[in-house]
Amino acid sequence: MGPTLIGTSKNIIRIRELIKHVAGTGLNIVISGETGVGKEVIAQKLYESSPRKGKPFIKINCAALPEGLLESELFGYERGAFTGAERKKRGKFKIAHEGVLFLDEIGDMSVSLQSKLLHVLQSGEFAPLGSEKEIKTDTWVIAATNHDLEQDLKNGKFREDLYYRLNIIKIHISPLRERVEDIPLLIEYYIKIYNSQFVSKNLIKPNKNIMEKLLSYHWPGNVRQLQNVLKRSIVLNDWEKIIEEFPTSIDNAKEDLITSELPPEKFTPVADFINFEGGNSPDLASFSLKKIRKNITDKVEKEVISYVLCKTGWNRSNAAKILKISYKTLLYKISDLNIAPPQ
Repeated sequence: MGPTLIGTSKNIIRIRELIKHVAGTGLNIVISGETGVGKEVIAQKLYESSPRKGKPFIKINCAALPEGLLESELFGYERGAFTGAERKKRGKFKIAHEGVLFLDEIGDMSVSLQSKLLHVLQSGEFAPLGSEKEIKTDTWVIAATNHDLEQDLKNGKFREDLYYRLNIIKIHISPLRERVEDIPLLIEYYIKIYNSQFVSKNLIKPNKNIMEKLLSYHWPGNVRQLQNVLKRSIVLNDWEKIIEEFPTSIDNAKEDLITSELPPEKFTPVADFINFEGGNSPDLASFSLKKIRKNITDKVEKEVISYVLCKTGWNRSNAAKILKISYKTLLYKISDLNIAPPQ
């Protein structure tokens, strides 16, 4: 069974439409989104929907390997190319010929290796380590990242020419907290899968109270975290126990922090999140709970992150620890929410 893209949110619907339009083009694609949102699922869906289906689908995690090893994995090497190279090795570009090479965490690739990748994308040729002979390759490159590559460009961490060569088509998958309507569908889908895998177990759907807690949780690990929670629930066969062990919602944590630390004038009236015409009656079209919730979440996150960064002297590592998020997530939010140091 091929990959399944679960959800009815606007983001997921838009991604399905993009896949239909671009799967047959062979154009380079960058899939962006936080860790655990399902970027590999989208890459596999593109592959399954393309004329290259049936050819190799090769994945390599650019963050998991040191630069030298990643280079040899991508391009291969000749016997004797370096100490320990006792036999010839085919690289992933060779193996993925006429298929798909999925470069996960492309933002973690070193700048020097980025230049070699650019050469392959421009010329369609590469040379294994220890060889002067160029090998032709017809490989569809799909990249994924949880980085803000545009910010990496400004910081000199990502080559501009490679960015524009890769980023012909961009597909962004939103975090799970921004597509809450997808959560019940994901739960139903994975319960069926895991119940069949754990044949001695049979997890029933969560009741209304449990579902409300699952919907209100912020899911920092996104779909991957939801999958792990469901697996644990099946093994323990006890929703209540799992929910009791759930970390405190980040929204509650932010509320506590603001209440105890920030001055009253930092609070924003609810009316500020709704459009009023001339200060009179509200525009009813603006009363979208999803939209209002996102606006409120963004404003609260910006206030809290700005406050913690200020208190830590903009030490982002310390701030990430205090906020209990990863360093990469903090960098993403600083860029996404336009948070800047005080002048």
